Amino acid sequence: MAHLVRNGGRFGTLAQDIKIDMAKVRHRKQVMVEREIAFHLHAYKESGAELIMGNGQFVGPKTIEAKLNDGGVRLLAADQIVINVGSRAAIPDVPGLRDARPLTHIEALELDEVPPHLIVLGGGYTGIELAQAYRRFGSRVTIVEPGTQIMGREDPDVAEEIRAILSREGIDVALKARPWSVHGLSGDAVIVTVQTEGGKRPIEGSHLLVAAGRIANTADIGLDKAGIGLDDRGFLRVNDRLETTAPGIFAIGECAGSPQFTHVSVDDFRIVRDNMAGGNRGKSGRLIPHVVFTDPPLARVGLSETEAQREGVSVRVAKLPMRNVLRTEATDEKDGFMKVLVGATHDRILGFTMIGAEAGEVMAIMQVAMLAELSYSSIREAVMAHLTVAEGLGPLFGNMPARLQSQS
Repeated sequence: MAHLVRNGGRFGTLAQDIKIDMAKVRHRKQVMVEREIAFHLHAYKESGAELIMGNGQFVGPKTIEAKLNDGGVRLLAADQIVINVGSRAAIPDVPGLRDARPLTHIEALELDEVPPHLIVLGGGYTGIELAQAYRRFGSRVTIVEPGTQIMGREDPDVAEEIRAILSREGIDVALKARPWSVHGLSGDAVIVTVQTEGGKRPIEGSHLLVAAGRIANTADIGLDKAGIGLDDRGFLRVNDRLETTAPGIFAIGECAGSPQFTHVSVDDFRIVRDNMAGGNRGKSGRLIPHVVFTDPPLARVGLSETEAQREGVSVRVAKLPMRNVLRTEATDEKDGFMKVLVGATHDRILGFTMIGAEAGEVMAIMQVAMLAELSYSSIREAVMAHLTVAEGLGPLFGNMPARLQSQS
C-alpha cells in the first residue's frame, strides 16, 4: 500500500506527506496471525483430536515425554507417530555475527520502527521478499549475496530481472560478497565487512537481517532413542512414503527435507494420511509450484532452463516480455516476462516461469495444463478473456520455435 500511494501520481492520484506507522503495520500482522491460530485451534476442537501444548522428546521407541506448557509431564506412546517439527533460520559461522543479535524473518516481522539502513545477508527468497518490503516502508536496504546471482535456484535471466527491479527501487545488491566479520549490534549500529573480488570492504547499517538458509529442528528431541536417522544435513531420513528409519514413524514438512513451502507440507500430510490408512503413496513425481511474493511476484512450476540443461532434457523455449501483455497497457505493471519450456520433439509443456503481476494465478493455469498433459497449442488457441494477464499466454506460445524432428 505504501508503494501504491507513493506512486499514485502517474495515475493522477496525488498524495503528500506519506508516513509509515510501523506499530500499526505490526498490529495488523499480529491480528492476522491470531485469526490463523484461532482457525487451527477450532479445527482441532471440531475434529475430536487431543491437542497437547508442550515440549516433546523421544525417551524410547515410539514413546514421547511431553513437558506441558502449563506444568507437569505426560508420557505418550503410540503405534504410529508423525514428526513435523519444522526448521529455523540458519546463522552462518561468521565472526561477530551471533554477538550482533541479528534479525531473522521472525524478528523482522516484529519491528515497530522503520530501520534507517537494513543489511540483508542472503539473496534467497526470504531475503528478497523482506528486503523489498522494508525498502517500500522507507528503509535504505543492502543485500549481501556470496553467489554470482541472487536466487541461486532460478535461471540467470530470472535472477537478473528481479535484481534489476530491486535496483530500480533503490536496493543495493552486492554479489560475490562473502561476509567476513560483523561488529556492533543490530538495531543500534552494525558493520558487516565483506570479502569481494576487489578486497574487503565495510557496509555500515542500523539493522542486520540473516536470511541464509534453514536448519531442521531435529536436535535434542531424542531421535537416537527412537532409532530415527538423519541425513548429512541434519534432516530426517525418509523414504518415498515419508517413513523414517524407525517402523511406524513418519515425518513431513521441512524437517523431512521436503521443499520448504507450506503447500508441500500439506501434500506431505496427504501422503502420510493415505499410507497410514493402508495405501501406497509416494512423494516422487510431484509437480511442485512455488511463488516468491515480491512485487511483481515470481512464479515457477516444472523445469527451469538450467535444470533442463543439467538433466539433459532437450527443450524449446519461448519468452514474452510483460510489456507485450495487453493488460499492462492499462495497469503500467510492465516489469518481468513469461517463459515456457516445451519438449524439443513433442508438444507437452515441461516448465513455466513468470515474473509479473498475478504470476501465481497464471502459473496455476499452466500447472493444470501440465497435469493434464495438454499440448502447448491447446493453450495457444484457447479463448482467454480480454483484458487479463492470462491473455498473454496466447502470444507467449505463439513465439514457440518449431518442433525438432525426432531421430528414429
